[in-house]
Amino acid sequence: MTKICVIGLGYVGLPILLNLSNKYKCIGYDISLNRIESLKKGRDIFKEFSKKELLKKSILYSNNLNHAANCNIFIITVPTPIYQNKKPDLSHLKDVCEKLSKKIKKKDILIFESTVYPGITNNFCIPIIEKFSKLKEGRDFFVGYSPERVNPGDKKHNLKKINKIFAYPYKFRKKEILSIYKLICKKLIITENIKEAEAAKVIENIQRDVNIGLINEIYLVCKKLNLDFKEVINLASTKWNFLKFKPGLVGGHCLPVDPYYFAHISKINNYKTKITLAGRQTNDFMEKNILIEIKNILKVHDKKNNKKVLLCGLSYKENVSDHRNSLALNIFNKLKKIKKNISGYDPMINDNLSNKLNLIISEKEFSNFDIYITLIRHNIIKKKINKLSKNKLIFNILSNI
Repeated sequence: MTKICVIGLGYVGLPILLNLSNKYKCIGYDISLNRIESLKKGRDIFKEFSKKELLKKSILYSNNLNHAANCNIFIITVPTPIYQNKKPDLSHLKDVCEKLSKKIKKKDILIFESTVYPGITNNFCIPIIEKFSKLKEGRDFFVGYSPERVNPGDKKHNLKKINKIFAYPYKFRKKEILSIYKLICKKLIITENIKEAEAAKVIENIQRDVNIGLINEIYLVCKKLNLDFKEVINLASTKWNFLKFKPGLVGGHCLPVDPYYFAHISKINNYKTKITLAGRQTNDFMEKNILIEIKNILKVHDKKNNKKVLLCGLSYKENVSDHRNSLALNIFNKLKKIKKNISGYDPMINDNLSNKLNLIISEKEFSNFDIYITLIRHNIIKKKINKLSKNKLIFNILSNI
């Protein structure tokens, strides 16, 4: 009997678990006890899924991997961040491989979904599992790779509506594994080469990061030249092959991270990338540029430093609660150090985190400020801003694009 364990219940793992639980008995494992307890109560801190969707009889949420003893398919969706020195942090992947090696049995199948550079599954994950399990990959257990393509907050391109890559180089239970994965996406793109699938995933995000970096640079130059950026882009986009990207604060768990993974493996193989990290420098610079812009606004409109200022929208992008690598949150934290009468507001971020960040969470407080500056324009923030009285000073950063 097929029983599935999904390891890591973040933006990637949770939707996979919920989709597969429609047909299979599943274990949802996460090291965070708070995350497990919240899911057991039908609460998703990311506000992506309802209580009804979370509380299914076919799902057991647990932070004890012993509960997965009877599982024979393991889907690994742990995070792969970077260290402060921008080098890949594979500690989560290493930890889960060591733990799994003590639980897996002969004929079990492991599918990795974490974003990595080419070669990590074969040259890093498998050796760890073989070492501690005393089992041989390709004979005793089998490994596949299916890179995640989750875009938080995007209802149009959710898991059920996208094409998904699946790399599996064995014949063992291949038909069954493919049929399982076909349940969770629109179309399955099948390959046998795991390294090529790993490379495909990481360059998807590099391409987007570089393009946003370019458009951010164009935006900054247009400001210097006193040009209407929006009109410049509208004119340029009348050409049939012009790609209409938008400038902004680039954060989250993918774009600020993946280019460094690719640059790292390139350097190991004696090639120094020239374009891969170019977007990173410009996109990171946007934080400094917008911080200066806000300081200039406050110099003009709060000369005596006695007005109450509210910075709105602090997650990494519109209509999501994820604050990982959020440049908006960085800007807020830096402004707090130099201005005592500034507060932050983001209704998408869960209450526990809001308290830690000293964000206002009372709806009654929202209208009690003099100056409103929006960074990330969640739909709910747009509605609240539109309801404010006309005597309030409102500045929508990057709103003209």
